[in-house]
Amino acid sequence: QVHLVESGGGLVQAGGSLRLSCAASGGFVNAYTMGWFRRAPGKEREYVASINWSGNSCADSVKGRFTISRDNAKNTMFLQMNRLEPEDTAIYYCAADRRATLWSIGSDYDYWGQGTQVTVSS
Repeated sequence: QVHLVESGGGLVQAGGSLRLSCAASGGFVNAYTMGWFRRAPGKEREYVASINWSGNSCADSVKGRFTISRDNAKNTMFLQMNRLEPEDTAIYYCAADRRATLWSIGSDYDYWGQGTQVTVSS
């Protein structure tokens, strides 16, 4: 059983930056496909980025602004978010799954964190 805990969310002005962390226990981040998803108020859950042994991928809406990475020694995944926009306001969730691919949808992931709120003011 993998346990995931997100942190790093907060309130930031448009154009600012935040770095989200996802600390894992009960499993090693380099043994799973790890992903970031978000849910904005009144909207469905949306894919943001993912990373595994084969590389990483991200949604077109965040390409060039968000970077996903992981630190195997800390067993932690990160999402560096730059040039934030009000449209990025959402609860951000990290997820993990052994069989997911970089392009898997949210329902393919077995393990989820509790989420961290990101609010971008205009």
